[in-house]
Amino acid sequence: MLQIKGLFPVPFGFDQHPNPVPLNAALRRLFIARENEGRRHANPGPITLRNEQVFESHFQLFSWSEPEIAELRDFCLSRVAQMVSELNGYDEATRRRLDMKTDAWFHVTRRNGFFGVHNHPLASWSGVYCVAAGQHDANQPDSGLLNFLHPHIGQSMYIDPGNEHFKAPFSIQNYGLSLQPGQIVLFPSWLLHQVLPFYGEAERITVAFNCSLSMR
Repeated sequence: MLQIKGLFPVPFGFDQHPNPVPLNAALRRLFIARENEGRRHANPGPITLRNEQVFESHFQLFSWSEPEIAELRDFCLSRVAQMVSELNGYDEATRRRLDMKTDAWFHVTRRNGFFGVHNHPLASWSGVYCVAAGQHDANQPDSGLLNFLHPHIGQSMYIDPGNEHFKAPFSIQNYGLSLQPGQIVLFPSWLLHQVLPFYGEAERITVAFNCSLSMR
């Protein structure tokens, strides 16, 4: 009997904040206010391709003192610790020894905004939390997708009926995720990804973060 196994899967983590409405309302007010202060809170050295419809903050977001930031930070980092412990087989005592160094920042994206292909060096885990998804155009199903590029770049060099319709998790296509308010997604920092052009109204607001870990 033929056995089919996946040998090189990529771990992702998905969760939903239990009560995102008040948290996201507070985060939105804070982020829009900080965006309106202009360069004071902007990333001073942007590298990844983006356009003027995207505001990116500096990377010290999780050090801010506001209670809504503390709540968001605790939610995000607790999910990272949970995922790392599950994947590595750490018991509770080992989990308590984990020490995380983080970078975190927010994006406010308006109509036609996009963010180019990139990954997150000098970290093992990255995540995105959705504050606001914006109002999507029904005629643009790919609007604002968080798009992960398939890491097995060689497998699409030749496509025929032998591989073009692989079922998950063996599909050869990229993975596009339409984030919902309160949703968090965790992924390995090496994985290339992008944000496709956002064609909706209102703001698409997200928080991104990186984690590098050591043992205390």
